[in-house]
Amino acid sequence: MPALHTTDLKIEQGEFVAIIGPSGSGKSTLLHILGLLDRADTGSHKFLGADIADLEENDLAIVRNKFIGFVFQQFHLLPRISAVENARLPLIYAGRGSHRHVAESKIASVGLSHRGMHRPNELSGGEQQRVAIARSLVNAPVVLFADEPTGNLDSKSEEEIIRILEGLNADGKTIVMVTHEREIADRAGRVIEMRDGRIVSDERQTQHNSGSAASQVAPVLDIRQVIDDGRSAVATAEFRDHLRQAFHAMFSHKLRSVLSMLGILIGVAAVIAMLAVAEGAQAMMRQDLASLGSNLLVVVPGARRIGGVRLQRGEVTRFTLEDSEKIEMLPTVKKASASVRGGVQLVYRNRNWDTSVLGVEVDYAEMRNSIPAVGRFFSQQEVRDRGKVVVLGTTVVGELFGEENPIGKMIKINRIGFRVIGVFPSKGGSGFQDQDDIVVVPVTTGMYRLLGRRYVNHIDVEVVEQDMIEEAKEQIRQLMARRQRAGNRNPETAANIFDMTEIQEALTTMVKTMSILLGSIAAISLLVGGIGIMNIMLVSVMERTREIGLRKAIGARRLDIMIQFLIESIIMTLSGGLLGMLLGSTIGVTVCKIAGWPPSVTIFSVVLSVSFSVVIGLVFGLWPARQAAKLDPIQSLRYE
Repeated sequence: MPALHTTDLKIEQGEFVAIIGPSGSGKSTLLHILGLLDRADTGSHKFLGADIADLEENDLAIVRNKFIGFVFQQFHLLPRISAVENARLPLIYAGRGSHRHVAESKIASVGLSHRGMHRPNELSGGEQQRVAIARSLVNAPVVLFADEPTGNLDSKSEEEIIRILEGLNADGKTIVMVTHEREIADRAGRVIEMRDGRIVSDERQTQHNSGSAASQVAPVLDIRQVIDDGRSAVATAEFRDHLRQAFHAMFSHKLRSVLSMLGILIGVAAVIAMLAVAEGAQAMMRQDLASLGSNLLVVVPGARRIGGVRLQRGEVTRFTLEDSEKIEMLPTVKKASASVRGGVQLVYRNRNWDTSVLGVEVDYAEMRNSIPAVGRFFSQQEVRDRGKVVVLGTTVVGELFGEENPIGKMIKINRIGFRVIGVFPSKGGSGFQDQDDIVVVPVTTGMYRLLGRRYVNHIDVEVVEQDMIEEAKEQIRQLMARRQRAGNRNPETAANIFDMTEIQEALTTMVKTMSILLGSIAAISLLVGGIGIMNIMLVSVMERTREIGLRKAIGARRLDIMIQFLIESIIMTLSGGLLGMLLGSTIGVTVCKIAGWPPSVTIFSVVLSVSFSVVIGLVFGLWPARQAAKLDPIQSLRYE
């Protein structure tokens, strides 16, 4: 059954019309259609001489904002802003949000200048209704629609509201009021009675002179021009007003806002912390790799084969110091250093320490980026003389000398006295091995005085240029094949060559892969936070349905509602992102310091994380914002 049957009604400008009837008679539906909150299924609807029946929703919002004021039975005041701020709302959507004085003057005109900064819950019912009347008047509307304006008021407040409406009508304002009380309707100049969706009577009160008021008022506004001007604006309200409204909404629900930000905060903190830890690990890796030297090859003896059969364990080729000299003579080789390694015991006074000794040639220090930080490296003469000199790692220095300067001191290595001539710079740990727990002596000293060997363990080779590495490998294999016995002429088995460049690249790739993996895990946590934001915003839309209906009734367009909800979402994610940036940076620096890595919180990771949080707010806030913007104003106002 239709709520309103075919109705032919004309209201002149300046009239005070009361629509009366029992519940369900269709009077509120008629008022909502007249006030452009609802649409008639058929027929025409003219307002100020213009046919507005086919106007789009946004155009109707412009007309409501510029020409119409609403006073509702339930007041529909926003609870957490002051009376003046409530009265200012229509100005925001008219692009006049800065005209606060207009709202203050209207509050004063209804006798509430002393209560302007109070919130609705601090006002009586009559005062709240007067605030609603002030709100309806701030844009100087042509017509004022009042839906049961005295329905929730006591008799004293009821009389105050009616007198205000009568005063407005006396000043030439058109007023259409719905009421179910006959004595209230009799105060109007015209009474329309409805029953079962039809107008059953339309009476003019002879004692009222609303007609004379109408004759003094002429339509001076071009409704079509106002609509065209409104369409040309990107959004009716200014950005700062949207921002202010968004902050009001967030602070009105502090716990919900904090919980929403928490998901983004954790996600951003995880991204920054994980990227910082990964970058710190990479920096440490780069330091370790730099200590290996550049364009470096490590040549170790290959297993001997006779007739394609590998010999027993231990039966391998041996390298000598002469092999190192021959390799250094190759055209692709810049330097070569033979090395021998073994376990030794160190003694200084009453302290002793078990460690590894490394016998090397003079070029080792430059090839391995191991120039002593204190003292010097041994000379070629000391290599030839099998000199009893030693360079210590920092771990050994700490164990044997503590805070004492070791340079020039004598220590015993396997009961043989050695003079300390230098200390290596600290290189830190590499896997399970402490690179600083080592002593280095001339290769000849290590072979003949300490370890009793006539061969070396491996030969370090520095290639002239990086692009010569493959050629150098082939030359070394050919050389080693020629220098070995006739039974092992295969260059592929003559020597095993490890390319440190390949190892560096493999380690770098591994670290990058771990960085991407950690970043991806953190990004997933950001997405989860974004989903949490979307859920919270959807809940917010449901909770604020009546508020959205009010905003639309006083002139907010779809874009205004969308922008406000998007700003709320972005503010929450941006706030969470900034807090997450601080937390993530703190965690990242702390972890790197504990691990002994260089702290590395990059600007890129911070900007990426915070920017991503804003994008998350935009993307996941879009759906709730669209849902809010699509709400029908009259259905939203009726929402419980």
